[in-house]
Amino acid sequence: MRGLYARWIDRWERNLASRDTGRLTRPFEWGSEWLELLGMPPLPQPLPVDPSGPVGGFLKSALADSEAFYAYPPVTDYAFRNGRLTFPSPAPSGIALNDEVHALWFPAPRDQGRALVVLPQWNSDADGHVGLAKLLNRFGISVLRLTLAYHAERMPPQLGRADYHVSSNIGRTIHACRQSVVDTRACLDWLESRGYRRLGILGTSLGSCVAFIATAHDARVRSAIFNHVSMYFSDVVWTGLSTQHVRQGLEQGVNQDDLRRYWSVISPASFLNRLQGRNLRSLLVWARHDTSFLPVYSKQLIEGYRALNLPHEVFRLPCAHYTTGEFPFNLMDGLAMSRFAAKTL
Repeated sequence: MRGLYARWIDRWERNLASRDTGRLTRPFEWGSEWLELLGMPPLPQPLPVDPSGPVGGFLKSALADSEAFYAYPPVTDYAFRNGRLTFPSPAPSGIALNDEVHALWFPAPRDQGRALVVLPQWNSDADGHVGLAKLLNRFGISVLRLTLAYHAERMPPQLGRADYHVSSNIGRTIHACRQSVVDTRACLDWLESRGYRRLGILGTSLGSCVAFIATAHDARVRSAIFNHVSMYFSDVVWTGLSTQHVRQGLEQGVNQDDLRRYWSVISPASFLNRLQGRNLRSLLVWARHDTSFLPVYSKQLIEGYRALNLPHEVFRLPCAHYTTGEFPFNLMDGLAMSRFAAKTL
C-alpha cells in the first residue's frame, strides 16, 4: 500500500496532467511516406492491407546501420542574430515552418570553452528551459537551447500541441525524432565552429531520448545529462500517463511488443553499446513516483549502464514527472544537473 506522501504526489501529478485539455486521439497510421523520405523503397499502390513486413524490414536495416541512418549533410548557412541561431534542418520534413531550426544562445562569462546543447521536454513552449540555461550560466557553462521539431516556433499552424513529434503515426514519429537528433548534432557543429571543444548535451523527457541518440552517434559529446530516462521510447508512450491518448490510436494497429520493435531505431536501448570506450560521463535522472516514465523502465536503463560498466551517476527525484517542474523539485533537479555539468565538462 502506498504511503501518504506517494498519494499526495500522485494527486498533484494528475492535477497537473489534467490541465492539458488539448490532447487528441489520432488514428493509427504506418506513415510509409515519412519512411520513404528516410530511404525506404516506395510501397506498391494501392497500399497493402498490412505493410508491416516492408516497414519492419526497412527499420531493421536502418537499425543495423544507424551510423548511416543518423548521418546528415553539413549546414552551411547558419544565421545568428540577437542571441538566436537559425538554420535549415539537415533532415527536412517538407513543412517549411518546422524545417527552420531555432536555438537560443546563453553565453556564460569565462566559460573556458564549455557548452551544452539543451533539449526541453515534449510540448515545451518557446521559453522552455530558459531558466535552466541561466542557472547553468551561473556554473560557468554556456548553453544553446534548441527547439525540437514541431515545437514552439516550428509548430505548424494547424496544431495546438507538438503531436507530430510523438503520435500514432509510426513513420512520422521516427522521422521527427531523427530530425531532432540531426538538428542537435548540427548545433554541436555550430558550437565547434565557434571554438568550443568541451561539449555536452542535456535533455529532458522527450529531449532526453533525443539527447541520448545524438550522444550515441556523436563522439564529441563528453558530458551527457538525461533528465528522465527509459530503455525504450515505445514503453513510455504505451504506459505513460501523459501519452494515453497516443496509445489509444496505436492500439488500432499494433501492440506494445510490435511498437517496441518498430521504434527501436529511436530508443536508447538500441545504442547503449555505442557508449563503450568513450570519454563520456552520463547523469541519469529518474523520479521515484513517475507515472509518465515508469520507474521500472528507468531502472532498466540504469541496469544497462551498470552491465556495460559505463561511467555514470544516478540522481533520483522524490517526485513524479510533471511535478519535476514544480518547486522545490525543479530546483533540486536543476542544481544536480548543473553541478554534474560543471564537474564533467
